[in-house]
Amino acid sequence: MKTRTKTIIILVILLLITGFVYQRYYFVFGEGTKAGTMNYFVKKGYMFKTYEGRLIQSGIRTPAQGGNIASNEFMFSVTDEKVAQQLSSNAGSFLELHYKEYLHTLPWRGVSVFVVDSIISTKPANQ
Repeated sequence: MKTRTKTIIILVILLLITGFVYQRYYFVFGEGTKAGTMNYFVKKGYMFKTYEGRLIQSGIRTPAQGGNIASNEFMFSVTDEKVAQQLSSNAGSFLELHYKEYLHTLPWRGVSVFVVDSIISTKPANQ
């Protein structure tokens, strides 16, 4: 095999690997908003300390005889330090959060595929 052919094959393989890694870990699969009362927000982890939270959504009902289980909990991670500080100071509040959904997690991004990137609105829980 000529060196030109080998170089082209190596470049194609590297391009395929790069595309696969991007699609699997960095491609934003979906984004949206969730609203509810923040149950907890914590910074945790062994090697990478990440911010993790849980939002309890109101209004989700499960049919009694349907046998399906619908979760009213939204588990999320936060990578932005400013957003994390805002969430920490609004524990127990009713929040409307904007998030991005990835196909897989990365250790430094958190344990959830849902990553909150901004807070749309906050209201005290008793209102």
